Amino acid sequence: MPLAVYILGLAIFAQGTSELMLAGLLPEMAADLHVSVPGAGLLISAFALGMLVGAPVLAVATLRWPRRTALLTFMVVFVLSHIVGALTSSYGVVFATRVVGAFVYAGFWAVAASTAVGLVPANARGKAMSVLAGGLTVATIIGLSLGTVIGQHLGWRASFWAVAALSALAGLGVLATIPGGRPSGAAPRVSDELRSMGSPRLWLSYGTTALTTGALLASFSYLSVLLVGTTGLAPAWVPAVLALYGVGSLIGITIGGRIADARPFPTLYVGVTGLVVTSVALALGASATVPAIALIFLLGAFGFGTNPALNTRVFSLAKDAPTLAAAVNVSSFNVGITVGPWLGGLAIEAGLGYPSVAWIGAAIGVLSLATVALSAALHRSTAAETSEVLSRV
Repeated sequence: MPLAVYILGLAIFAQGTSELMLAGLLPEMAADLHVSVPGAGLLISAFALGMLVGAPVLAVATLRWPRRTALLTFMVVFVLSHIVGALTSSYGVVFATRVVGAFVYAGFWAVAASTAVGLVPANARGKAMSVLAGGLTVATIIGLSLGTVIGQHLGWRASFWAVAALSALAGLGVLATIPGGRPSGAAPRVSDELRSMGSPRLWLSYGTTALTTGALLASFSYLSVLLVGTTGLAPAWVPAVLALYGVGSLIGITIGGRIADARPFPTLYVGVTGLVVTSVALALGASATVPAIALIFLLGAFGFGTNPALNTRVFSLAKDAPTLAAAVNVSSFNVGITVGPWLGGLAIEAGLGYPSVAWIGAAIGVLSLATVALSAALHRSTAAETSEVLSRV
């Protein structure tokens, strides 16, 4: 695996820490910016909004740029957005910097994904994507807790400065390791990429990405309140359990990255089925401490085990649109990130209890399994038709 792929993973870790750390900084930010805690929580929504829109827009806007130029431009804007956020005392300015930072972070994700798979052979794409997405997994384990600790002891602005510094360091790594100039071959054209995006199988794959992510996030978003309110765990132990979830995620994405290229559909079947079964078991056993903790570990492992297959499949379905295909896939992840917690919140507000979010996750997971089965059937049909044509020739 080229060093450049690990540098891209480091950049995702730095930027992903910013995405995650606000969950632990909301009380401090609310008090300092003179807004309510729910008002501060809207800063998380602002980040999701920026990512949802940023990936496809920036992928098209920078399509003909050298990839190193695009990546560095995104990182410079990301760093500046955090510096401005750390210096201001205005809630509105912080809100704007979250949108801008997420916007370019999404663009970085899209270009980094196409860059990573372009640096390795076709049979190593899953592993490359597991390294890239592994940066976000490590951010879940280390970045979230470290950003929270820094914010609690030195103020939330110190966390913003730390993210800016780490992102700048990763930017230097990008400058040193990512090849300059455009990739070999003809310069990409937006019309060609858009034409390649018309495949129904590709959009079905995006549906799998959104549904699988929604199935995971429906439960994950409320694990803290589930552990305290239903399992009866002391709040002081919640970070440790969430770190265990992160360890499971890292193990899952590592295993998935090693088998996704050769066996994409079995990877998805096992991962999504495991996610459904684990969600059901969590809904039924959330009140028992040890089983609940073990199930949360498995939730991370199965949920993230599908990630490499979800990422690499779009490149095989849109060979002529690698950047735009990756960009829309980033948006698909963020659709799941938005819809899953929203549906879980509706269940809680309806008085169904915290375990209900796991039932919501299981239901979404069943829908995801249906899209995987349909995708596999279409793949077999296409392969059979191709084989028949070749035999005639």
